[in-house]
This record gives sequence, C-alpha cells and structure tokens, in this order.
Amino acid sequence: MAAHGDLSPVVAYPLMIGLAVHLGLFVGLFAYLLGRAVRRFGMAGVWLSPVLWVASEWTRVLLGWQFPWVVLGSSQAAVVPVVQLASVTGMYGLSALLALTATAAAALALSRKPAHRRGAAIVAAIVIANFAWGTWRVTQGSLLKVGNPIRVGLLQGNVPQEDKQNPALRDAILDRYVSLSRQAIAGGAQLVLWPEASAPFYFDFDANLAEPVRRLAAQARVPFVIGTDDFERGGNGQPDRYYNAAVLVGTDGRSRATYRKVRLVPFGEYVPFKRLLFFVGPLIEAVSDFTPGQTLTVFESEGSRFSVAICYEAVYAGMAQEFVADGSQLLTTITNDAWFGRSSAAFQHFDQAALRAVEQGRYLVRAANTGISGAVDPYGRVIARSTLFEASATVADVRLLSDRTVYHAVGDVVVWISLAMAGAVLWIARRPKDKQP
Repeated sequence: MAAHGDLSPVVAYPLMIGLAVHLGLFVGLFAYLLGRAVRRFGMAGVWLSPVLWVASEWTRVLLGWQFPWVVLGSSQAAVVPVVQLASVTGMYGLSALLALTATAAAALALSRKPAHRRGAAIVAAIVIANFAWGTWRVTQGSLLKVGNPIRVGLLQGNVPQEDKQNPALRDAILDRYVSLSRQAIAGGAQLVLWPEASAPFYFDFDANLAEPVRRLAAQARVPFVIGTDDFERGGNGQPDRYYNAAVLVGTDGRSRATYRKVRLVPFGEYVPFKRLLFFVGPLIEAVSDFTPGQTLTVFESEGSRFSVAICYEAVYAGMAQEFVADGSQLLTTITNDAWFGRSSAAFQHFDQAALRAVEQGRYLVRAANTGISGAVDPYGRVIARSTLFEASATVADVRLLSDRTVYHAVGDVVVWISLAMAGAVLWIARRPKDKQP
C-alpha cells in the first residue's frame, strides 16, 4: 500500500496491522474452540484439533474477503508423496493431516496415558500409509500415459511494475513479447501464453498495436492467450466498465474468446468499502477500479479445451473445480507477481497453483511477468520453471486430460465434517461436564 498505492506509512502500517489482526482472529477462534473441547472432554478434547482447525481455517477463508492464501495444507505442495492426498480430500484434507500429526505430538508431550500413546501410534501409521500410497500413486503415473500431448510456450517479459504504465515504453514492451513469442514458436510451442496485463494497451480495441501479434499467430498457425485490460462502454449515463482479462487469439489471428477476471484483489484492483475508507484517498486513486467478470470461461482451440485463472484466482480450489467441470483439460495461470518483489509470496503463489494440479488431476502451466513461470504435472511435480526477474520463453510438454479425481467428485467433504463436529463441540460444551447425563 505504501510502495504501490502512494499511501503514507503513517496510514499504510495501521491498515496492514489491522489486516493481520483480522486474520489472527481466526487462529483465536481455533484456540477458543479447542479450549472449550478440553474443558469439556479433558485431554481427549485435544484430539479434536484437526476438525477444529479446518473449521476455523475455512471460516477465515469465508470471512477474510474469501482469500484462501497459504492454507496450512498448501505447505505440502512440494512434498510430492504427501500432497497426493489432495487428489482425494483437497487442500483442507492436507490441513487436517498436518493438524492431526501436531495433535499426536502434543498428546504425547502432555500425557503418558496408554490411550494417547495408542492414538499417536495410529496417527504415525496413517502418515506412513499416506506417504506409501502417495509414492505408489506417483510411481504408477497413469495420468502421464493418457491424453493428447501439447507443447506450451510460457512468456516472462520481466517488465518492472513502474514501467508497465509508462506510455513511452509501450512499443518496447510489445516488441519484447513478440520476440519472446517467436522464440517459443521456434521451440515448437503449439499454444503461447502471455502473462497477466502484459499487453501495454487494450488488445481488442487498438488494432494497430495488436496487428503484429495477430499476424504472428496467423503465420505460425499457433493460438495465443494475451493478458490485457478490457472495457465496455457504459451507455445510458452509466460509467464505462474496465476488466482484467485474457483474450484467446486463434490460429487465424482473430480474437475467439475473452475471459474477464471474476475474483478481484481487494486494495489492488478495487477498494472495498470506499465510503468508509475515505481517508485512503491516494490509494483509491492509485488502484485500478476494475469490474469483476461474471462467467468462468473455458477456451477451446484446435481441439483442446483449457481454462485461464488470472493472478491469485489460482489459489481458489473451487474455481479450478468449476473449470474442470466445464470441460477444461488443462489448467493455465497468467499473473503479474512484480508486486511481490523477491519476497516469499512469489514462491507461495507458485506452490498454491501447483496444488490445483493435484486436486484436479490436470497439468498446470503458468506465465508470470517477473516469474515464477513454469509447468506442473498432475502429481504436483515441477517439470519446467523459470527464475525470478529474468526475461524468458519457457517451453513445456504437457497433456490434455479428461479423467476426474476423487476430490473433483466429492468436493470438500472434510470441511463439512469439520464444521459439523465443531458445531457439535459447541453444543455439548455449552453445559458444565458435571451436569451432563
């Protein structure tokens, strides 16, 4: 908010601390629920930690601007044998497994009763069994043997954030992406992805600037996905509407479909509660006032069907679920992580996107302005990856898949069970133990 929103640190820091306090309330909710359980059930109540954690974590996602960033289970994205559980339970199942493991350690530390030791032994067996099953699943690799192969070019222009809106640099940025596109096509790319907002103009409204891209797509007979801003005229006294969008350019060079970002970033693409936050005027002026899209669009080109998640939409398991339900055979993400600098957020973003591949049994490819760009197989293994802050044209071989995972079929059953059990704990614990029959 200070670096990119032109806010004084005097205002930016209290807002940041307020957000941290808001998110911390849900950790407090978990502690409160666990305290009620322990007071009612004694040490046995500690074993309710996994369901209470998942219930509070889901509540944080629901009430925290519906922002599921770094859910506990996402920490296992790079632990390939363990993360296979996400194909059955989703990320909340991984959260429950981690909380269960921590619960077993806590029970051993706090009690020497045989029942808790047996519980810890059972948990150890569950962890070992999950690791063994995950290893077997990856070794079998059945998803690597089906589906039509396709080679995807992932462009990373490495354009500094402060340069993106500079009209004097527009032609240079366009030339850079056209050059990278040629590199990807020379490497055999059958689909080329540009990052989020990489076109330094309104792609579908500035014919002269879009012409080199359209011509290249038609000459090479290769479809493009272009990250660009989009707009609609308001009419009837209504203001114009601006969108963060992805445009599919077909092999004839014409625009075939447009996806408009559905989930916008609060304080990045819009300012919530503008009237209440009147004191952050400079931030409101600096933030792009986008309108959310209304439809999740699956692109279709040359016999392939694929979806595009823009920026942090990739952290939403539900969106990937809907895309696959609508026929997406390949998950793609375009993003601009220049905002993150060299912080851990860029790595977290990549890992959370990789988790969607395991949940849905799909390859995932990702084009990021400053990185990390790359590709992940349906088992969560990274098969191509760029480094941060380099210009590159990465080419990755993936497959178009149609099979569905168990998680796709059953959804977040772990969440619903956890919410039901958390509610039961509150109901039972509403009265003192000695008054229970």
